[in-house]
Amino acid sequence: MSRRFHSVATALAVFIFCVFSVAQEHLPNRLEPLDVFGVQVAAAPQISPDGKRIVYVRQSADISSDRRISNLWIINFDGSEHRPLTTGAYHEDSPRWSPDGTRLAYVSDRDGSPQLYIRWMDSGETAKLTDLENAPSGISWSPDGRQLAFTSLVSATPPKIASLPAAPEGAKWAEPPKVYEDLIYRFNGPGYLKAAYSQVFVVAADGGAPRQLTSGNFPHGPSEMGGGSSPSWAPEGKSLIISMNGSTNFQYEPMHTELFEININDGSLKQLTHRNGPNESPDISPDGKLIVYTGFDDRYQGHQTTYLYVANRDGSDARAITPKLDRDAGQPRWAADGKGIFFTYADQGDTKLAYLPMAPGSSSRILADHLDAGGNFTIARSGAFAVQYDTPSDPGDVAAATLSNSKLNVLTSLNRELFTARKLGTVEELWYESSLDKRKIEGWVMKPPDFDVSKKYPLALLIHGGPFSNYGDRFMLNAQLLAAKDYVVLYTNPRGSTSYGEEFSNLIHHAYPGDDFYDLNSGVDAVLTKGYVDADNLFVVGGSGGGVLTCWMIGRTDRFRAAASLFPVINWYSWVLTSDLPSFGTLYWFTGNPWDHPDEYMKRSVISLVKNVKTPTLLMTGEEDFRTPISEAEQYYAALKLLKVESALVRFPGEPHGLSRRPSHQVAGTVYILNWFDSHRKKP
Repeated sequence: MSRRFHSVATALAVFIFCVFSVAQEHLPNRLEPLDVFGVQVAAAPQISPDGKRIVYVRQSADISSDRRISNLWIINFDGSEHRPLTTGAYHEDSPRWSPDGTRLAYVSDRDGSPQLYIRWMDSGETAKLTDLENAPSGISWSPDGRQLAFTSLVSATPPKIASLPAAPEGAKWAEPPKVYEDLIYRFNGPGYLKAAYSQVFVVAADGGAPRQLTSGNFPHGPSEMGGGSSPSWAPEGKSLIISMNGSTNFQYEPMHTELFEININDGSLKQLTHRNGPNESPDISPDGKLIVYTGFDDRYQGHQTTYLYVANRDGSDARAITPKLDRDAGQPRWAADGKGIFFTYADQGDTKLAYLPMAPGSSSRILADHLDAGGNFTIARSGAFAVQYDTPSDPGDVAAATLSNSKLNVLTSLNRELFTARKLGTVEELWYESSLDKRKIEGWVMKPPDFDVSKKYPLALLIHGGPFSNYGDRFMLNAQLLAAKDYVVLYTNPRGSTSYGEEFSNLIHHAYPGDDFYDLNSGVDAVLTKGYVDADNLFVVGGSGGGVLTCWMIGRTDRFRAAASLFPVINWYSWVLTSDLPSFGTLYWFTGNPWDHPDEYMKRSVISLVKNVKTPTLLMTGEEDFRTPISEAEQYYAALKLLKVESALVRFPGEPHGLSRRPSHQVAGTVYILNWFDSHRKKP
């Protein structure tokens, strides 16, 4: 056995022992860390044009290959005939029905790389349509069902500083250096970027070579930095509407996208919108006369409310149609009769599906709530719709209803057997006042299974990232695993969280982290008043922006027995210059570049408070994290060690931001947090 193989085998044995030692300490019928491999999610439902069938992506984790896999399943609108369409340890997603409902387009990597496939629904015959260098995305059928549009990265000429001499024949030289000249040269997930830009293609639905419609060294459609959207066909099938940052300055103005119309025949572009700010998610009315889309006029704030807009087909007479909805509107879709628009928004942590009639003076009405955080939904010509349903006891199932009868019918129950064998923690909503200014703050308290009000439980404060994001009344696996170990879990939406209006979100504009400390600390106090939490056993954990706030908390209070900060930002100066979002940080989160405002950057950096820390702290981060680079956690770890504060640093090989690429790493992260907290509990 080689030394390398022996060390890997030893590490694996230790890891498995740790997992099972923690699992054995759980009470019977509780969730265990290895249940990460058991939880399944029904995602991205797509209803057929006639509203009779729904295809969805069934997501799971394969314990043998340590991979996240997804296959396509189908179910009737009434819940009958639930069965798989594809099987195997592959990644398959983006199902799209043809306009006549006879075929299904989707993306699969079953031949080694993600490619576009077509399935004939009557026979089950399947054909691979593409053999692309890079994965297709944003699949969209033409109205006549003869073509599909999509976007895909296309290689460009890489930068070149000099011509290198060739290696002598037979010589084995190292790989040549890689040269970068762009501001965004690496990105979380893809890693170091090659010279390539997303372009728009069309391909015949019955096969043939894809035809590239666009060119140029900027992203046509969605980019790594966000922004842009998938192609949307005009009803007559002669053009596409797309949102993109169509400028060579796109890396310096990441939020600036415009709507363009692309001629299918010659690829010519016509710009439809003209403003500084995002113009996203276009959808053309059935009669081809109007476009609905989302956006706002950019004021370079940390958070800005996204509105629905309607404009004429040529972009003229643009007007906001949700000006009084102080929530972020998203994913607008015209009803088949053109009389109204479906869209989503989140309110107090709950994502909703709404319908807005286009008749003058009409107001929107809610059709469904408890959508997943992404607001996945799809509509049929009849007005029937399907959503991805998500509650504190349901990680994600398919639910359906109609415009005339919007009572949701939950069609699937993917985790019924698992949750029959495993008791879940119960969740209750909590509203409390911040000690700073008496603002009302919303949170949720998860109690352990078999909760006994007469007992005293340890409390884990769980802090969300973003920071412009939210927790909600939805499933939280990491919280459930803490509750299964007899922790009461508190998770809240402090100032800066979305879904409470623009004013609330921007309380942290150019002031994060800051007064959110009081909101979080007051939440802990509010739970303590209930009498079932042990004040001597308080713990805090968070990831990304939550990792920042975890360090912010322990820099200002010693009330926590231990902390776990996952992939945090420690020093905003170094973060701006090493992350994959340098222009975003300087434009939206700070008043300018760090060398012009060093005091502001340091004042808001948690490293400025590290000398106050006495709390034992666990740091975890991915080695391929470019959103909050590993050097951030390493700085804090070194500082704690210099201060002789008990601490540990855990690095996850091959993981980007979020530690979610490999399921076993998700298990390991949970085990480390549980053991770290358990080892620091104050014993009776």
